[in-house]
Amino acid sequence: MNYLDFISQKTAEAPIAGFDAKVCDGPAFPFQRATVEWALRLGRAAIFADTGLGKTIMQLLWADRVRAHTGRSVLLLTPLAVAEQTCREARKFGIADVRHVKDKAEIDGVAIYVTNYERLHHFDAAGFAGVVLDESSILKNADGRTRNRLIDTFRETPYRLACTATPAPNDYTELGNHSEFLGVMDEAIMRARWFINDLGDTVQPWRLKGHAEDDFWRWVTSWARCIGKPSDMGDFSDEGYQLPRLHIHQHRVGVDLIEGRGNGMLFRVPELSATSIHDEKRRTCDDRAREVAGIVATEPDEPWVIWCETNYEQDALLECFPNAIDVRGNDSPEAKAAGLLRFCDDGGIIITKPKIAGMGLNWQHSARSVFVGGSYSYEAFYQAVRRQWRFGQTRDVHAHVVMATTEAAMWSAINRKADDHDQMKVKMYATSRRAARQFANRTSYNANHTAPVPRWLRSIR
Repeated sequence: MNYLDFISQKTAEAPIAGFDAKVCDGPAFPFQRATVEWALRLGRAAIFADTGLGKTIMQLLWADRVRAHTGRSVLLLTPLAVAEQTCREARKFGIADVRHVKDKAEIDGVAIYVTNYERLHHFDAAGFAGVVLDESSILKNADGRTRNRLIDTFRETPYRLACTATPAPNDYTELGNHSEFLGVMDEAIMRARWFINDLGDTVQPWRLKGHAEDDFWRWVTSWARCIGKPSDMGDFSDEGYQLPRLHIHQHRVGVDLIEGRGNGMLFRVPELSATSIHDEKRRTCDDRAREVAGIVATEPDEPWVIWCETNYEQDALLECFPNAIDVRGNDSPEAKAAGLLRFCDDGGIIITKPKIAGMGLNWQHSARSVFVGGSYSYEAFYQAVRRQWRFGQTRDVHAHVVMATTEAAMWSAINRKADDHDQMKVKMYATSRRAARQFANRTSYNANHTAPVPRWLRSIR
């Protein structure tokens, strides 16, 4: 063995654990078929595709081919209310025997079974040849009970697919949770190999080693495809995949800095830590709700999504919009799903929280939203905006953010996280494009779409 062979054995790469299958017919676009065929060949893969690129059809096609190949059922897990939307999409695209179920008592024969994450404990993973995680960023919490349950439950499942638009919106190490779910590499081993513990950084203590950056992204793209537009998967046209303009409007509500000031203090100095922020938000809750009412009144015929963070904000908003669709955390799963789907079908005004409806739902019929305040979660804000601002949206999208003047620090944090996310996506997309083209050259599925690498791609951003 020479030195180059020895070094090549040290290269980290996801194992090939799938099968070759053609996706030549059906409703999918060529780049979607290419993505599905790659994921089937890998067997355990992740699709990080931006909103509106067709993750649902890709998930369904992947599950359908796994079912056909193994003669066994596939379980597809989704956020609340997305299960029914997934079944609607399956009927639209002609994928047979896709069923929305609540527990294992409804399992009857070989099919694609769709259910919500909240019902996972009602199912036995041993009965399924494959599993699909829709909005798989649910894995991001390294200490989360749901994350650990998903990894443990499907550790022996032969075929696994994870799909989301935001795999690691604030922290690269969150990619390790996807890797661990897919059986590629444990999250702790990934951190030890490519990251360094930066004790001086309290926001992101694990920092990607500079000399390891290229190797890290090569490893990620051995098991994941990061897609921002069709051409990221090869020589495919981006026609029809141009986002409309997004307009973010900030509205500031004044705050009384005299009330609640300490002894000897001329003004109250607000403390906006994660633990004390609600004390500050309560002070301006009613004023912010009235500001929202004024914004909505300017376009009363539009379907509006009003996002809040707390129950007291939701109560204040309902006083302004008594006829709105009200979806809360303490509603039953059936009531939540019914309310979310009613807004899809009928429009009007819906009031809910990003943690309830911020992922998976397609609300392209609406192009107006209001955030009554904010939080430090960039992913919650990004995903909520992307319910409307997505490929297929035909109008400009307007998102209004109503904040107290004392909440400016939160908005600055969101902007910083947005910049970090954009930088990460540039690297992910660039490396994924190279990996997709290399894969296309080794297979025949893209034979009719190959072309020389254009000059702009040789010097990727």
